[in-house]
Amino acid sequence: MPEGLLGDATGKALRTGKAMSQEIDGELLFFNPYVPPVRFVVIGAVHISQALAPMARLAGYEMEIIDPRAAFATPERFPDVALHADWPQDVLMNSPLDAYTALAAITHDPKIDDPALSAALEANCFYIGALGSRKTHGRRVERLREAGFDDAAIARIDAPIGMDIGAANPAEIAVAILAQMIAVFRRRGIETQH
Repeated sequence: MPEGLLGDATGKALRTGKAMSQEIDGELLFFNPYVPPVRFVVIGAVHISQALAPMARLAGYEMEIIDPRAAFATPERFPDVALHADWPQDVLMNSPLDAYTALAAITHDPKIDDPALSAALEANCFYIGALGSRKTHGRRVERLREAGFDDAAIARIDAPIGMDIGAANPAEIAVAILAQMIAVFRRRGIETQH
């Protein structure tokens, strides 16, 4: 990436995904970035996901849900949401994650969440969040270390998931997750805390 004003303008265009013009060294330059749309993958067809789906759609993000528990991953519970009633590792083998993917693991079941978190770390997803207390996350960290991930990689997981807004119910947790995901997406490449 270029440095100085050109680099700043290029970075801003890539982060926002929006065309813009910027005067640099007396010349008006036009930036028209072509970036893939954000893929928002949620592991878990749970109450939080039910609140999150319409919020994500309103914010302009298409969400897909992966949960092998077919009783939870139903079109009745999630109208107009791409659902995969299969194991994350099977779905992600055919539809791999990438740097334009956000992944939220919210089943609270390591058999379901851990393979997805591993795939997200390997794919360098821009956002990786996991539901659970600090104690639950501590056990998750140990499992991920045993799977071969180092502390720097594991530190990329936001856990407990979501911005700390004091969320107390599924809808508020959904707001916190979506806000954190958007903040990380818009600030990627900028040295800030999220």
